[in-house]
Amino acid sequence: MSNEAHALEHQAHADSTDVFGFWIYILTDCILFSCLFATYVVLHHPGAYGPALKKHIELPYVLGETFFLLASNFTFGLGILSMNKNQHNMLRFWLIITFILGAGFVGMEIHEFFTLAAQGYTPQVSGAASSFFVLVGTHGFHVSMGLLWMLVMLIQVSFFKVTPAIKRRLTYLGLFWNFLDIVWIFLFTVVYLLGAV
Repeated sequence: MSNEAHALEHQAHADSTDVFGFWIYILTDCILFSCLFATYVVLHHPGAYGPALKKHIELPYVLGETFFLLASNFTFGLGILSMNKNQHNMLRFWLIITFILGAGFVGMEIHEFFTLAAQGYTPQVSGAASSFFVLVGTHGFHVSMGLLWMLVMLIQVSFFKVTPAIKRRLTYLGLFWNFLDIVWIFLFTVVYLLGAV
């Protein structure tokens, strides 16, 4: 077997390991969020100890957060389309817009946490409050890590254009970003919509 054929075989094996590892990671995140949702639902029953979240929910504000996150997913998709057309400048543009929207979401979430704390709804007041902050905060942490990943990809695209490796990484980032949107839709429904009823 020639060196070139050996290198191609090694690359194919590395790519399949990459894909498998990425899906294992997404699966573990699904398990993590499932546990957090289950904890939240169990602790937020009628007559639960501590102040109710209901009176602190501002649905228009949370709808604004939702818009920022869903819009960032749309702009990321436009970035992927630009990448597939080899439009590097448009790819960078859409990644920057996506980053701004994602950062806006995280900023609004941090503001929401400070507002709740100022109103006396802190993680220490009850197990139900703790489960709220852990669930929503874990999602926010994931979005923040996605933003860091996006920043790294922006730098790589600026210096190296779009190599096959960068294309693969951006595809993984897109799947991760979509996953966070799906989690947020469940979170918005279970925590905010049902919580406001």
